[in-house]
Amino acid sequence: MKLNIVPARTGLTWVQLGIKTFLRQPLAMAGQFFMFMAVVSLLSVVPLLGTAIALALVPAATLGLMAASREAHAGRFPMPVTLISAFRAGPERMRAMLMLGAAYAGALLLVVLLGSLLGAGGPPPASQADQMTPEALRAAFDVSSLWPILLLYLPVLAAFWHAPALLHWHGVSPVKSLFFSLMACWANKGAMLVFMAAWLVVILLAGLVISLIGGLLGGAAALQVIMYPLVLLLAAMFHTSLYFTFRDSFDNAEPAQTTPGEQA
Repeated sequence: MKLNIVPARTGLTWVQLGIKTFLRQPLAMAGQFFMFMAVVSLLSVVPLLGTAIALALVPAATLGLMAASREAHAGRFPMPVTLISAFRAGPERMRAMLMLGAAYAGALLLVVLLGSLLGAGGPPPASQADQMTPEALRAAFDVSSLWPILLLYLPVLAAFWHAPALLHWHGVSPVKSLFFSLMACWANKGAMLVFMAAWLVVILLAGLVISLIGGLLGGAAALQVIMYPLVLLLAAMFHTSLYFTFRDSFDNAEPAQTTPGEQA
């Protein structure tokens, strides 16, 4: 495999492909994401340990959602078992994925600790966070104490962006997968910036639509009813698009139709 450098406009194509692929199999793709969120919710009941386990499962879940996107893009229905593809490819790759997950949990913990040392605070107050008004959005982005954490998280995000797919589909070691992922994100930073900016526009437009609908239906109560499901659907669409960022960032990155150990 070789790094494939794509033009910046490819980032917009990734967003379009993600949305189209999601709409091709909306129930399957939403169901995959909701299952992961349900697992995270159950684990969060356990203090500290549950959160650590949930974070460690993020790379495996990311791989599962990418595998589901690959299936949906090929016109096949992603079965629920696709979500656990990382644990069906044999003990060696399963151990490697668990190592990657532990590294992700540790890296995120380190980011939070460093951020707290730099004076980073928490998220916006709940009274603002549950509103999608322009004032609330400005308040969210004006939380300057969060920027140190975001800046510290960027290299972590880049390192783990392609790593699960490189490890699972191409047998790259955890350390090398992190390095290759970081280099790929840097080499295609133009496309990645366009990708993230396009998704930000989609989310902001969806927020404005939600606000309008909520106003027509009766205000804050109706807004809260429709906001949470739509946010989850947007998150599912976003994760559907991740597969295409990997596929186009490496020559010969397209995995085989069936990975050993993934057969039913």
